[in-house]
Amino acid sequence: MKKTMLAGLLAALFAASGAAAMEPFTVEDVRVEGIQRVEAGTVFSYLPVKVGETMNDEKAAQVIKTLFATGFFKDVRIEVDGRVLIVVVQERPAIAQIDFVGLKEFDKEQLIKGLKEVGIAVSRTFDRATLEKAEQELKRQYLSRGRYAVAITTTITPLDRNRVAINFNIEEGETAKIRQINIVGADALKEKDLLGAMELKTPTWISWYTKSDQYSKQKLAADLETLRSYYLDRGFLEFNVESTQVSISPDKKDIYITISIKEGSRYLVSSVKLAGDLVLPEEAFRESVKIKAGDVFSREKLNESTKSIADKLGGEGYAFANVNAAPELDKEKHLVAFTIFVDPGKRAYVRRINITGNTKTRDEVIRQEMRQMEGAWYDTDRVAASRQRIDRTDYFSEVTVETPPVPGTIDQVDVNVNVAEKSTGNISLGAGYSSSEKVVLSGSISQSNIFGSGKFLSLQVNTGKLNRTLGINYTNPYFTVDGISQGFDLYYRTLNPTSLGYAFQSTSYGGGIRFGYPIGEKETLNFGLAIDQTTIDITPITLATPIQYIQFQAQHGDSNVTLPATIGWTSDTRNSAIYPTTGGVQRAGLEVAIPGLDLTFYRATYQHQRYFQLAKDFVLMLNADLGYADGLSGQSLPFYKNFYAGGVGSVRGYDTASLGPVDPLYPDTRLGGTRKVVFNSEILMPFPGVDKSFRFGPFFDAGNVFTDNYTYADEGLRMSAGLTAAWISPLGPLKFSYGQPFNEKNNDKLQKFQFQFGTTF
Repeated sequence: MKKTMLAGLLAALFAASGAAAMEPFTVEDVRVEGIQRVEAGTVFSYLPVKVGETMNDEKAAQVIKTLFATGFFKDVRIEVDGRVLIVVVQERPAIAQIDFVGLKEFDKEQLIKGLKEVGIAVSRTFDRATLEKAEQELKRQYLSRGRYAVAITTTITPLDRNRVAINFNIEEGETAKIRQINIVGADALKEKDLLGAMELKTPTWISWYTKSDQYSKQKLAADLETLRSYYLDRGFLEFNVESTQVSISPDKKDIYITISIKEGSRYLVSSVKLAGDLVLPEEAFRESVKIKAGDVFSREKLNESTKSIADKLGGEGYAFANVNAAPELDKEKHLVAFTIFVDPGKRAYVRRINITGNTKTRDEVIRQEMRQMEGAWYDTDRVAASRQRIDRTDYFSEVTVETPPVPGTIDQVDVNVNVAEKSTGNISLGAGYSSSEKVVLSGSISQSNIFGSGKFLSLQVNTGKLNRTLGINYTNPYFTVDGISQGFDLYYRTLNPTSLGYAFQSTSYGGGIRFGYPIGEKETLNFGLAIDQTTIDITPITLATPIQYIQFQAQHGDSNVTLPATIGWTSDTRNSAIYPTTGGVQRAGLEVAIPGLDLTFYRATYQHQRYFQLAKDFVLMLNADLGYADGLSGQSLPFYKNFYAGGVGSVRGYDTASLGPVDPLYPDTRLGGTRKVVFNSEILMPFPGVDKSFRFGPFFDAGNVFTDNYTYADEGLRMSAGLTAAWISPLGPLKFSYGQPFNEKNNDKLQKFQFQFGTTF
């Protein structure tokens, strides 16, 4: 039987020109030859001609074009045997392995993952064009790291069964550093100030972490915008970047950047007017205008003004308000007048609040934190407060709130709340270690979101050398629909501070009930009443026992029952409970043992903690912790209710609870005090190469405790400075510090290195 063979390219040409045209015939069968890995069914699925259809030159060209387009084959031929169509293919080789030689800058697994995205991966079909694309992508990645001298050589090694091995031989070269940045045309402002505002810099001691000495086009573009903002915020309305020039040394190790600018003149604000539909009296917006007549023009202040006005309108329900400032320049006098045009749009109300992502937590738990209501006027402040309150429940790892307009309307929005739930239960058996209590065996079972209801329940067991505790805690944060919380506590505690030089032991058990009353979005009043029985065991034989302890036991006996009532106030404005950067916490509390039972006294405490964001990743924390206590009805304060200071969480560098008065006969015995003053300050920053769960920084502490015989005037505050670090590890929180006291006295107990690992109750 006569056999005719047509090459792919010729078939296409013949089909187009009509030369040597194939005589059309009806296909009775189709065979595929030459396949090794590709299934015949895969080839048949791509063929544009089937059995029973007519085969001609046009269809032949289409077959070849289609099969080449799959990328599976490097050669395709068509043969005709009578009425049988034979497709002869030669497969492209498969990639059997990918190796790298000289790779240091990147992780191998990350590169393999990146190559897969561009089509190069083990078991995939090898394509030279795709490989070249992969080489360019690799080189681009190196260039983004400042390695301009990188050289990449690719070797393709044929293997058996039509496979190949790809080897990338990489000479990474050295990272190019920015050796010089010149700003030409800077006259009114100092060049060093401009360079300080830029992200790109010449090498410094911290460049190994910040990578600020490595050039990238994106960083330079951002710095040019930074320069523009820097000038515009200082009145230079006509500032312009004339040109930029980036050059690299012949050895590709040094980069030089030259930026040519035109400063223009500094403009003063001559007037600021409000126009348009103001909705509210003009005086209501005046406080939102941050830029005044006579001020040096500042784009930042102008933007703050328009945003503040838009937010005020948003608080009145105008969700689609447009606020724009139009300037009028007097170039001769270098003055600029602004007219702020206000277009409030139509007042909008919330059609629906949609909650998504909560697979366990009930909708009502989230909705009870909402301050924006359905059917009410839209309020930006209430929407923001809602998101923050949901976030502060600590049930979710992420909370996002969007307010899209309702399609087809001009006065309605939806509030879409999306949450990502996290585990809120904890069952643990483990061990911790602290520098004061040594080994601490602990176990707990807790659930802060029982069955998705938002209620909290925990059972705690702690077996430390100093403290031993068995406790049950329950809290219902929404005991009433108004947000009043209710909780109760039961406990059994033993205190054995003999290892710290205290010649007594105590055993306490009791319980109480408490309520919390919200008096604002971020403020709460707390009330509680409890009953406590404490038994004191003084050991004058085995340890030196202060006379104060013996006198207390002689006057009040070994066991005493008290009925402590508590009242407290808390204000929490932190932007995060775990990693705060702004805001603060204030706590004031008063505990009074109600007269009529064995003991009566009071203890007043106050704490004020503030966070300030100094830079993107640098946070300053300031803390003040004060206390005052005394007896009532002619009684003295029980010695085990004294305040103590020193150690982790207090004045670091001094031993735990070691500051304050000491017994004159037994200097190792610390008595505590009726008054406490502690100040802490520290700068927290992320550790290079570690996520934000690990933060460290310098600290300064000062504090002491006092009595009538041990006064501030005589003793003053003990002070220390050093380095602290905190890590919220998967096994529990870890804190450690190295503190250097610098005004210690002879009887002070020092402990420069201190740490605490694990959670103790």
